[in-house]
Amino acid sequence: MQMTDVRTAALKKNKTVAGALLVGAALLFVVARLQHGSGAWGWVAAFAEAAMVGALADWFAVVALFRHPMGLPIPHTAIVAEKKETIADNLGQFIQEKFLATEVLVERMRAFDPARRLCDYLVSRQNAEGLATGITRVISESIDFLEDERVSKVVSAALSDRVEKFDAASSAGTLLESLRSESRHQVVLDELLRRLGGWLAKPEAQEKVAIALDNWVDTEYPLLSKFIPNRPQFARNAGEKIVRKVSGFLEAVNADPSHELRHEFDRAVGDFIVKLKHDTAMRARVEELKQELVGNEQLGHYARGLVGDLKAWVVQDLEREHSAIRHKVADAAVALGNTLSKSGELSDSINEHLEGVVRKYADGLRTGFAKHISGTVKEWDNEEFIKEIELSIGSDLQFIRMNGTLVGGMIGILLHAASLVIG
Repeated sequence: MQMTDVRTAALKKNKTVAGALLVGAALLFVVARLQHGSGAWGWVAAFAEAAMVGALADWFAVVALFRHPMGLPIPHTAIVAEKKETIADNLGQFIQEKFLATEVLVERMRAFDPARRLCDYLVSRQNAEGLATGITRVISESIDFLEDERVSKVVSAALSDRVEKFDAASSAGTLLESLRSESRHQVVLDELLRRLGGWLAKPEAQEKVAIALDNWVDTEYPLLSKFIPNRPQFARNAGEKIVRKVSGFLEAVNADPSHELRHEFDRAVGDFIVKLKHDTAMRARVEELKQELVGNEQLGHYARGLVGDLKAWVVQDLEREHSAIRHKVADAAVALGNTLSKSGELSDSINEHLEGVVRKYADGLRTGFAKHISGTVKEWDNEEFIKEIELSIGSDLQFIRMNGTLVGGMIGILLHAASLVIG
């Protein structure tokens, strides 16, 4: 049985009992009066008369809360219906000030200690796996959502629009400028020089240099090459010397932070940044390259294939009982829980940030909640509103009628006794 049905049945039952007490008091009064109030019937009549008055008065009071008694437009009746908007505003304001006040929320959050609760939850492998299951379910459903043809069209159109509006030249210039501002581009140069030096140190690289040198001499100086004895060995010796010279130069650059090559590299990067941001021809070329990449059918097909393969792998993995993704997510959750248990600073940081979020957004949210509650109540149909309130408290209000009947009767007996004493 639903809660509404339970409340309706309870209200009906209590109304019946309260009404029965009133009818019983009325019948008792009639019987007592027929006996002319002689003997004990006088006491019964006094009880019944006062009980009827109490029952009728409380019936009027209870009915007046929700409706006009007997349909008569008596002033200050049907109070709930008449005051619906006031009740709605006061309810919204009450919740806003007493339940959703910023300091109240902050104090409750501090008492709750979210970081500790999160730690206690995540250190349990079972909880972590449950969380991982939920997260992977969201991932799986998100993939299904994105594969919907309608969604795919919207996403593709949005991406195309974003790519079209994307200023690749300015963005690249800004990125390079950021790297250059902290000399991080020199780290890139160091890595390039290191890799070049490492490659030159390999025998196969030196062999390639020797072959290239031999081919160059044969091509550029064919007559002279005829007079070079043991030309392959000569090329190898010359190649080794060139490699040593280049390697020595690379080492010198790596060892000297102020080497001239570094200054030249810095100037070249600076000039390139200026061209990316302001040179019309360079910007046009970058834009042309962007369009070529976007419109390249083979590249697009390859990218779609990669995305499709990735989605297929994710879906297949998530369907497995021992999913690698789910296992990794659970491991990460447990690791976070263990870190929180060992790091008081991290826990304090999480709590402080959450408190900051509450302080930042609480006022706006609580005002919105209050308006939502108030507006929802105001939009209710009067009869629906009255019915809901009556189902909530009407059953208990019937006890007022029952008590009024019995208490009225007792007062009637006391008054009858007083009249006998005084008379």
